[in-house]
Amino acid sequence: MDFRMWLSVFTGGLPRAMARCSNADSTPQFEELLQLLSCDITLSWIQQNADLKMLAASVQMLTIRPDYLTTEDIARAARIANTLLLSPNATEAVRVSAVTTVSQLLSMSTPPSSEENEVTKRLTGTLEQLSLSQNVNLSVSGSRMVQPNLVVQSVVVPGTNTQGVQLKSLAGMSGSFIGNRIQLQTNTSEPVVKNGGVTDVLILVKFPPGGQRGISNVSVGFVFYQNARFFGSRLYSNQLGMSTTRVLSAQVQSPGRPLVPLRVEMMFRPTMIPDTTPYDYACVFWDYSLGDWSTKGCAKSSTSDRLLGCFCNHTTNFAILMSFRDNYDYAEVLNYLTYLGLALFLLGLLITIIFQIVTRKAHKSNNSTVAIVSICVSQLAFIIIFLSGVNNPSEHDTVQAPLNNTDHNNIPSSDLHVDADRGPCTAVTALLHFFLLATFVWNALYASQLTLLIRKSQPELPPYCQPLTVISGWGIPFIIVAISLGATYRTQNPLGYRQEEFCWLSASDRNGRFDLGKPMFWGFLLPVGLILLYNVGVLVYFVQKTCTTNPIVQSGKKLRRKFLSMFSLAVMLVISWLLGYLMLATKGIPHHIFSIVFCVCTTTQGFQILLLFTVRMSSFRDGVSRVFQSVPLSNKSFNLPKATVFKNNVKQGYMFLEEADQCWPISRKSS
Repeated sequence: MDFRMWLSVFTGGLPRAMARCSNADSTPQFEELLQLLSCDITLSWIQQNADLKMLAASVQMLTIRPDYLTTEDIARAARIANTLLLSPNATEAVRVSAVTTVSQLLSMSTPPSSEENEVTKRLTGTLEQLSLSQNVNLSVSGSRMVQPNLVVQSVVVPGTNTQGVQLKSLAGMSGSFIGNRIQLQTNTSEPVVKNGGVTDVLILVKFPPGGQRGISNVSVGFVFYQNARFFGSRLYSNQLGMSTTRVLSAQVQSPGRPLVPLRVEMMFRPTMIPDTTPYDYACVFWDYSLGDWSTKGCAKSSTSDRLLGCFCNHTTNFAILMSFRDNYDYAEVLNYLTYLGLALFLLGLLITIIFQIVTRKAHKSNNSTVAIVSICVSQLAFIIIFLSGVNNPSEHDTVQAPLNNTDHNNIPSSDLHVDADRGPCTAVTALLHFFLLATFVWNALYASQLTLLIRKSQPELPPYCQPLTVISGWGIPFIIVAISLGATYRTQNPLGYRQEEFCWLSASDRNGRFDLGKPMFWGFLLPVGLILLYNVGVLVYFVQKTCTTNPIVQSGKKLRRKFLSMFSLAVMLVISWLLGYLMLATKGIPHHIFSIVFCVCTTTQGFQILLLFTVRMSSFRDGVSRVFQSVPLSNKSFNLPKATVFKNNVKQGYMFLEEADQCWPISRKSS
């Protein structure tokens, strides 16, 4: 076998010399002297000043590192390669060098420019001509040029007895095209798959039964592209960051009258992308008049040996356009410990809401009652919705992927398939988003009321404050949720707003990295972070005022009451959710520690509110004391003495949490 390669000598990032090697005589040897590249030569210079041989060698060396090239350089290199392949004076060495350049350009990872698209589309037509022009004076063994990203195969077969011509590439470790893995069958009527190894891609040009009378020889040309970079599509986009589309070209030419093959059959082994599953595919060809992929005249065929089948009734460039589904790790069902914590949460919130509503007339102002009840209602609604709907019901869907459905052949919009919104998961996400934001907004409003009362030393806020507070408390989170939905949610792609694993806001990109462009950041974490900073400021202000109002503490009980008041405010406004931010900002062991503490604090927050905002209140303890004063036993009633723990001995103390709007007048009297 004649095997030729290029030997490059590197100095720094680019090669400075190159020579062609061959083992045609079983002994590897240089076919020519080293081709030197001057350091100051550029693609624009050689395009205007070099002869064909120097032009081919220089452009090959300058494109061996495509990442060093600009989009203008790529377009210029493709134009030079096209000129070399079309030149009637080009030798075989020049053409091989040009094909090598084209293969190197196919490895570019940057998106192609519009100028490059125009040049490369002309280049694909030139490669088709090259696959046929090499057939002149060829034997049945044909001629082949193989590069890692490109194969050009030419063959001449008898027109009367040939049933079909097949070219296939066997799979290898590298995924690149390799000469000894390219196999040609010159007379076969059916695809030959299981022969010599695992088939990666295959194309078969079938002729009518009995051959073509009056045609002695038929030229058949094939071109294999490793990816579809030269076929920029407007209908199909690449979102997964890697090309999954191999393009196969087949051309037939006969002397005298045109030869129309019976049909062209293709088989493709789909490229596996980590963390995805093949979902669907379309059999397409490149329509030069349309400038894009088309399914006209093509259809799916049955799969074999994990190969996806296609057939078309004409010759040109063919491909399959794949779509993949992400493999999601759906959230596990909540464990019993979480259920217990959330049950205590619900119980504490319910008792606090009932207590605040029943005792609202005893307060001199309804401002604090409305704020506390709204906070508890928001948390209560959040927990109920969370328990009933946070697990995405799509996990249990039995919708089958249409991968083996040969009845339709529709071009997917991209290589990433996202199911249209079919269930209540988006609604659950929006409700969770709304009520959790409302909890924080009401916390900020509660803190604002406290600040105004402290500064003005008044037991009552102006009458217009309460309706303004209610509108702000429910209106601000509604506006944020509406903006988030309008900016990111689409029925055909709901994952712009929510996640698929469970019903909550979208936060990460496909690689699992936190994305600042997702609604989790700007629609939740950012406003919540600002609210927490505000609440921390209010807490510091509250502590400072508490310490300066009565610097001489005469009683340990009074000190304890003041500490509990400050701690209750910290629990309501800051502590639990500040731990959530620490959880997000840490990794490793600290992340796990903060996760556990955050889970414990949030699931028991309702119980904490019950203890700090209800059980501590004198009116609540008095009511409980009256209930337990009389206990029926054996049809008799026994009066029990009042426990000192239930005595109303805090009337002279610091009673902010029961009467927030009276805290400073009472504090001054007690001092």
